[in-house]
Amino acid sequence: MGTVAALCRYPVKSMLGEALTAVRVTEEGLFGDRVFGVLDERGAVGSVKHPRKWAPLLHCRSWLAGSGTVQVELPDGAVLPAGTVELGARLSDLLGRRVSVSDSPPEYGTLERAVPEYEGEVPGTLRDRAFMDETGDTITSGRVASGTFFDYGKVHLVTTASLRRLRQVYPAGDFAPRRFRPNVVVELPGGPGFPEDSWVGSTLRIGEALFQVTVPTPRCVVPTLSHDELTADPGIMRAVAREHRIPVLSLGPLSCLGVYLDVLEPGAVRKGDAVTIDAGR
Repeated sequence: MGTVAALCRYPVKSMLGEALTAVRVTEEGLFGDRVFGVLDERGAVGSVKHPRKWAPLLHCRSWLAGSGTVQVELPDGAVLPAGTVELGARLSDLLGRRVSVSDSPPEYGTLERAVPEYEGEVPGTLRDRAFMDETGDTITSGRVASGTFFDYGKVHLVTTASLRRLRQVYPAGDFAPRRFRPNVVVELPGGPGFPEDSWVGSTLRIGEALFQVTVPTPRCVVPTLSHDELTADPGIMRAVAREHRIPVLSLGPLSCLGVYLDVLEPGAVRKGDAVTIDAGR
């Protein structure tokens, strides 16, 4: 059906990550993905879904070093190991409040999301929990997935077919895959946009690993933010909202791009691996 065009992991949630040529997939997702998070004293897990509060994290980069430690590069070029007191102090200065970097997800970690201007982005079950916080933004407050630093799915996949479709409707936008922070980018050379919509409920064989496609991925404000050399562009998500609002579980129509996967069979995945679908499993 297609091939793996890119593999990415993000060892510290909401920081820039690393491109991979191969990775071991475990039952918990890509090995080394979202193994650390930044926590504040109120129990919030650092997420650039609330950019006024956490956007500086997107100017830090994390990667898994050969020693097995997670390293973090700060905006000034300093490199420090994740989990150290020194890194927590430097990030506290960067964010303007006290934070720490931990590999132990809080039992009831709060996940805050700013409410963007476009339609189709706020899950209906969260509307009654929207409020204005100390930054002056209207946000919704939910939880990270239990025992993890993931928002929901353990693996996130996007296709080049869907990105091509969005470029057609918004030619001025730069729809580089990394704007959407996927783990797996699948190259599909032809066909209509958003083919992954039809995969929900199916299984995918990618390299040695087998995945269950669970749900479309609702999008937030993050793709509109500056990523490395990619400039901020609110038009990115307005294009998604205009072009692709689809039902998600019981939440109604939401602006989506990509799908979440659960891991059925662990195994190695490499760039260039074939991607095949089994609709009947």
